[in-house]
Amino acid sequence: MDDATLRRAFMDHLAFSLGKRPQNSTQLDRFAALALTVRDRLTYRWWQTQEQYARSNAKRVYYLSAEFLLGRALANNLMALGLYDRAKNLLRGADLELADMLEVEPDAGLGNGGLGRLAACFLDSMATLGIPGHGYGIRYEFGIFDQEIRNGWQVERPDEWLKFGNPWEICRPEYAVSVNFGGRVEETLDETGHYVARWVDTQKVLGVPFDTPIAGFGNDTVNTLRLWQARAGNDFDLTVFNDGDYVRAVEDKNASEVISKVLYPNDHNQAGRDLRLKQEYFFVACAISDIVRRYKKHHVTFDDFPKKNAIQLNDTHPAIGVAELMRVLVDLHHVPWDEAWEITVATMGYTNHTLLAEALEKWPVAMFERLLPRHLGIIYEINRRHLRSVMTKYPGDEARLSRMSLIEEGRERKVRMASLAVVGSHAVNGVAALHTELLKRDVLGDFAEMTPEKFSNKTNGVTPRRWLRACNPRLSAVITDAIGPGWVTDLEELQKLRPLASDASFLERVRAAKRANKVDFADHARRYGFRFDPDSMYDVQIKRLHEYKRQLLNALHVVRVYLDAKRNVDTLKTPRTVMFAAKAAPGYRIAKLIIKLINSIGEVVNGDVDLAGRLKVAFLPNYRVSLAEKIIPAADLSEQISTAGKEASGTGNMKLALNGALTIGTLDGANIEIRDAVGPENFFLFGLTADDVARVWREGYNPGAIYESSPRLKEVIDLIGTGFFSPDEPHLFKPLTDHLVQTDSYLLLADFASYLECQDKVAAAYSDSRRWTEMAVKNIAGMGPFSSDRTIRQYASEIWDAHPVKVTLKPYTGW
Repeated sequence: MDDATLRRAFMDHLAFSLGKRPQNSTQLDRFAALALTVRDRLTYRWWQTQEQYARSNAKRVYYLSAEFLLGRALANNLMALGLYDRAKNLLRGADLELADMLEVEPDAGLGNGGLGRLAACFLDSMATLGIPGHGYGIRYEFGIFDQEIRNGWQVERPDEWLKFGNPWEICRPEYAVSVNFGGRVEETLDETGHYVARWVDTQKVLGVPFDTPIAGFGNDTVNTLRLWQARAGNDFDLTVFNDGDYVRAVEDKNASEVISKVLYPNDHNQAGRDLRLKQEYFFVACAISDIVRRYKKHHVTFDDFPKKNAIQLNDTHPAIGVAELMRVLVDLHHVPWDEAWEITVATMGYTNHTLLAEALEKWPVAMFERLLPRHLGIIYEINRRHLRSVMTKYPGDEARLSRMSLIEEGRERKVRMASLAVVGSHAVNGVAALHTELLKRDVLGDFAEMTPEKFSNKTNGVTPRRWLRACNPRLSAVITDAIGPGWVTDLEELQKLRPLASDASFLERVRAAKRANKVDFADHARRYGFRFDPDSMYDVQIKRLHEYKRQLLNALHVVRVYLDAKRNVDTLKTPRTVMFAAKAAPGYRIAKLIIKLINSIGEVVNGDVDLAGRLKVAFLPNYRVSLAEKIIPAADLSEQISTAGKEASGTGNMKLALNGALTIGTLDGANIEIRDAVGPENFFLFGLTADDVARVWREGYNPGAIYESSPRLKEVIDLIGTGFFSPDEPHLFKPLTDHLVQTDSYLLLADFASYLECQDKVAAAYSDSRRWTEMAVKNIAGMGPFSSDRTIRQYASEIWDAHPVKVTLKPYTGW
């Protein structure tokens, strides 16, 4: 770790790992050399961590997730090792800039949004807390698509994050796993008369693991993220090739390897749906095989399996793990059913992340019969025993039996994956207080009534290492100068900032840090063709594009502000730069139309000389972790405006508040807890509550009546619907306006007046710079509970029964 060795290691990797001399190396070469230098030091801690876990016979936590939205790793790993400033100085001595290398690293975009980013934060926290944690997922060749904006429309391009290799990962072919699909089930009795099932005539796919080190901050702990790549069981049919049929010779290889090709293939056709289910089973089967292999190295029986292993299912994607662990125990290791079921339930935990029905996966029984016939048989048996217990507790309640069955009856019978996860887990949790209550009351109400002890809340959190210390060095320095560095690993330390909210010199330092960040982002935005005024309010909505998140409500407000300013520019006393960044699912037509509308509004507003630049609208393309790390430190206002009762938690709300942005939001998801923590007077609240939303629908909602009775709203909708923002296609946005007036599924019109009134309060507050900064400091000070460290401590003590293991690093003396 000394300077001379670090310098030598960097130059050696450049020369011997990459075959380059300094004078002909590229920026990418220099990034790779530095990454490999850092990886060497991580690897030294990595194997010592794993040895310490094995020696202590510690219980291990396995986090199964279809998404890990890691982002870039170099800065985070340098900080974890305490090398960031030294690396910067060493490189500068060679006329190189660390900042340039950091920008070369591609985002590891193996996730779609909050679910994957949460998983990444959790891995960071487990390592920092010393919890023996492992992540399991898929090594997608193409992650979340790259987004281009052409003529205002989203255009998707493949995310080739592996194009130039990944210096952080290490392939572990010795731990490859064979995964089966299709085939049939042979049912027989063994010599003792017990039922035996054999899954035969299957197609085999090989799962090859690639390991990525996950560094804890300043504690020498390095945990593992193991991602699985699909490869063909039989690569190549040479006989067929020699016969001249070159396509058929590799078709098995292609059919197998497509499993890990792309994150979330389009499931609007049968091939796409088959691939989604195959992906989910593939990584779960690989993970459970790996977990059992590791356990069996030190244990003969499975009696202690739940005492040594906790498996957490991150949403419903890995729910098939319940049936897979049963298959492994019963079919492969001949554990009796009742014993295997006790082991499975005691090992599994399930985190639900949604209240939306479409996200609670249901797979057609016919697909299971074709792709996973043995698992379908296991699910039928689980369901038979489960329904027997329901009948015993609630005799004669046929409606309840139907609701709680793992099989949904109807024209097409389906397997309810969320129900399987609930029945097969000893613990089920939501991710914010409101979300958990709505789960227990509505979505999973029957299960919560029958087994209330299973259900708990674990409010999400974010890692302060990435989302404050790394992404916002200016504010981090101000905070550390004021209260010391302890907040990096104990975010509750931020409470010490509260008295400083009335300290004029401290407020000035916070304000200066924010403005410098805004200037930096204004410079960055020039590459997209935008010109931002750093003295304007940076009003930010950055999140996945979905109707319930209500980017359209924000757009309606922009149009209202624009119309008012056209009549009297003095109404724009507070200059405002409204930023959107979001990706819409490729098949989500309405979401893509909303993106087009936002860009069309921006084209008109930004080009209107009457406004003198006092209102700007920008849709920033290709939202990803590295872009969020630039936007969040510069944001003044955080738009968290989902329909109450729809957002499970949200974590963008936490990141923005942690960096001193004030929130305008509804009482939805973690907004409620954030508002309680920072103080209601430091949060801009508007809109219906979840109970209000339920009442509105129950009593009959008439958005047309609101439209007709509100001239200010009607003018906005009519302007959009009649083609003002799309003169070449006057009816382009009518699907949006017609839906608002006729249906309004997410109650935008019901909340419009309240939202406008609240935005007026925001503008008034921002015009008082001292008051705004005081509120920002109180937001930062209140964010202690929203560290992912706190969340992981709760999981570890209340669900996993897992404990930290201290890693004592041995001095390096060679091998």
